Amino acid sequence: MKRQYGYEKLEVWQDSRQLVKDVYLLTKKIPESERYGLISQIQRSAVSVSSNIAEGSSRVSCKDQAHFYQTAYASLMELLCQMTLCFDITYISENGYNTIRDKIDKVAYRLNALRKAALQNEQNKTTRK
Repeated sequence: MKRQYGYEKLEVWQDSRQLVKDVYLLTKKIPESERYGLISQIQRSAVSVSSNIAEGSSRVSCKDQAHFYQTAYASLMELLCQMTLCFDITYISENGYNTIRDKIDKVAYRLNALRKAALQNEQNKTTRK
């Protein structure tokens, strides 16, 4: 069996990985004229979420971890904004939008919990000194 890294065990990373797949499928419905604009930006935002979770989980400092989880959250909100715009300009259906929004909400909830836990761990380290 292959070695499994810490971030791969995180449910939030697994959810964000699935989100990337879903986003890539959804962006296939966006007009080709948006390939280097909106499509590229959407895909980069989605990939940034899972990448920052992975990078954050590898940091030793809880403060650093929280920073990367916050960056992942910011990318997630950027993705939500872009998906909302796609819905507004009718590039994606209401059903497609609602489905992706539900998945974004799930990742956001778990990401916030992970960030809060990292900050709490940092605070606990500080108060023990």
